[in-house]
Formats: sequence, structure tokens, C-alpha cells
Amino acid sequence: MSNGFSLVTTTVSLTVVVTFILSIYVFKTGRNFSRWRGFLFAGLIIVLLGSAGSILVPATQITVAGVSVRLFCGFILYDTGGLVNGEEDNYIMVAVNMYLNILNLFLDLPRLLKAFVVGD
Repeated sequence: MSNGFSLVTTTVSLTVVVTFILSIYVFKTGRNFSRWRGFLFAGLIIVLLGSAGSILVPATQITVAGVSVRLFCGFILYDTGGLVNGEEDNYIMVAVNMYLNILNLFLDLPRLLKAFVVGD
């Protein structure tokens, strides 16, 4: 891949910026996102099924990646909101959840960037 370095640096930059902005938003507003629990869980099931389906129909990978990016942005809001509002007191679980949210966001962004922005 001729533009691999550019793709990785853009992905890292976007992941950091998105995580920072979403976390700052929750810290500044103090909004409670606990009502999103059911929606996020259903979205996670849909992404898992879509990922399995994209093995059979590769054209759906971009759609699944787009839904997954939005879903994990929602999970970042949900987990940060739980921490800020005192709903979560197990900091190890919060750290693991945030790590997984950021990792999944980082893994799905290159698919979108390769398809729409960076292109080969």
C-alpha cells in the first residue's frame, strides 16, 4: 500500500481527536447517557451480525464500519458519562471498556478512510 503511513497517521489522529472531543463534551455538560444502554447493546449485536455477513458480501464492509464507528462513539459517551456521573465506581472496568471502545474505533476508521478520503 503506497499511502499506508498516511492512512495510519490519519487514523491515529482522528481516533485521538474524536475521543478527546467526546470526553470533553461529557465532562463539560455532565449529561447522563445511561438511557443508551439498550440501544448500544442492540447496535453491538447488529454490528456483530453485519460483520459476519460482510464475510459473505464484502461490499457491506464499509457500511458496517460506518455503523461501528458511530456505535463506539456512543459507547465512549456512555462510559465517560457513567464515570462522570458517579454511576461506575469500578475504575478498572471503565479503563478496560474505554480501551476497547478506542481500539474498535481505531480499527474501523481505516476502512472508511481508505474508501472515502485517502483512497488508493
